[in-house]
Amino acid sequence: MIVLLVIISSITSYAQQKTYCNPINIDYGYCPIPNFAEQGKHRATADPTITLFKGDYYLFSTNQWGYWWSTDMLNWKFVPRKFLKPYQTAKPIYDELCAPATLVLHDTLLVIGSTYSLDFPLWMSTNPRVDDWKEAVDSFKVGAWDPGLFLDDDNRIYIYFGSSNTYPTYGQEIDRKTFQPIGERKELLHLNDSIHGWERFGEYNDNTFLKPFIEGSWMNKHNGKYYLQYGAPGTEFSGYGDGVYTSDKPMGPFTYQSHNPFSYKPGGFARGAGHGATYQDKYGNWWHVSTIVIGTKNNFERRIGIWPAGFDKDDILYCNTAYGDYPTWLAEGKEDHLAGRFTGWMLLNYNKPVTVSSTLGGHEPNYAVDESIKTYWSAKTGDKAEWIETDMGNISTVRAIQINYADQDATTMGKIPGLYHQYKISSSEDGKIWKTLVDKSQNQTDVPHDYIELASPVQARFIKMENIHMPSGKFALSGLRVFGNGNGSKPDTVKHFVVLRGDTDTRNAWLKWQASDDATGYTIYCGIAPDKIYTNVMVYGNNEYYFKAMDKDKPYYFTIEAFNENGISARTQVVKVE
Repeated sequence: MIVLLVIISSITSYAQQKTYCNPINIDYGYCPIPNFAEQGKHRATADPTITLFKGDYYLFSTNQWGYWWSTDMLNWKFVPRKFLKPYQTAKPIYDELCAPATLVLHDTLLVIGSTYSLDFPLWMSTNPRVDDWKEAVDSFKVGAWDPGLFLDDDNRIYIYFGSSNTYPTYGQEIDRKTFQPIGERKELLHLNDSIHGWERFGEYNDNTFLKPFIEGSWMNKHNGKYYLQYGAPGTEFSGYGDGVYTSDKPMGPFTYQSHNPFSYKPGGFARGAGHGATYQDKYGNWWHVSTIVIGTKNNFERRIGIWPAGFDKDDILYCNTAYGDYPTWLAEGKEDHLAGRFTGWMLLNYNKPVTVSSTLGGHEPNYAVDESIKTYWSAKTGDKAEWIETDMGNISTVRAIQINYADQDATTMGKIPGLYHQYKISSSEDGKIWKTLVDKSQNQTDVPHDYIELASPVQARFIKMENIHMPSGKFALSGLRVFGNGNGSKPDTVKHFVVLRGDTDTRNAWLKWQASDDATGYTIYCGIAPDKIYTNVMVYGNNEYYFKAMDKDKPYYFTIEAFNENGISARTQVVKVE
């Protein structure tokens, strides 16, 4: 039998995207910590801050030999800049601007990295769209690691800092004219993992050999109240989150917020939402930018995520990470972030059949669709002939595609200009007649987490990606993720949802429910009150979960919903546990 294969080619139509998808798609540098490169060269950054300055957003993060700016929080332009001088450190230049802090002071943007040195400069610029910086002071005397700078309404400046599993978070006032410290530093925050379950060290909050880390200071002020934020328990873990204490004064005393961690995403594809910064966009909406962990090639293989955030009617700081690694609407005006910015476009190809051109070792094809950023499929080469095809099982409405590259056998070190990816994506309803959806054969940009919102939805069952050019290494994907909506029914409401809280340790609970045959996965919600259920966990391939993020001896409220490629079920009735 002869099968006629017909190719229908089209020019891809790129409308202005109104959505984004985490991890954000920026040209992350390779191996900012060279001594870890022996485990495999890879991209990495973490500890981000985003600042709105003169109508633009500026993104700084750890060891990137520069920074990014954007007009829309979607398209980020990189500005190369080596802030450190060789004479200032015996270490190589890679150690520059680790966990940086920023501050807007009238028409000037200030930035400083982490340091214990007393001759470390504080930089300033009135035109940071380009590499136009000078030293505000050549010797910043605080010597702060993981700093956060804050300008109060009375024009007094404060710095908050600390990164340790021994020492606390400190605070100190900074002289506005000289940028030198005023008085002695003050101890402000300590972890209390014996009470706060989420602060316990380890992937499962069960490591009793090491104390947890407190780090990543950040301060905001809202309705006259000060919100001092911190990251814990360790950047290597899926449960890496941000907590917050509040006070009526910038230097305390501080009180632990009743809802914590306020930024938390231990489940799904992009995991971790710790060591970040909370900021407002052009419309006054609050967002939280933070660290996402991969941790495959080494513990510090990380990315960046942006999540809707805000303050509720009782001034509780929250961060809405539900479906936070699915397509998310950007803001076009004042938005309700409690309701979320999720588009409702579901994942269409979770654990669906995959065929490929070749497979390298144990990097099996279905690792590209298993919703784990830690696993990946790799072809044997990075050549133009390599391809991957995913079968969604049924014809669905495709609205967006995210491509997450995996850096297999990359040879690049540092921040190299001129890197780029090139590829084509085609769709088919029957596997025979194909239509070009995305043509990036002429692309000249570095897009390690490329996300394409289609100008118009497409009906398709099969999606095929053909490699044309890799910037380094083999053609490898940790996630070829197709989003849209299936043409079937969404799941029924979950049945027999049970929450059993620990008798001897009330920081823990075992959650169990009846598996749904029509569900792809489940989203668990937890909160401190029936109307403050702000914490969530996405679970795939299981009908139980051990939840360890509660405070000791405080009542909590739980509910759960099921989802599949067609949509999301109604939530169960709220369950209270004492």
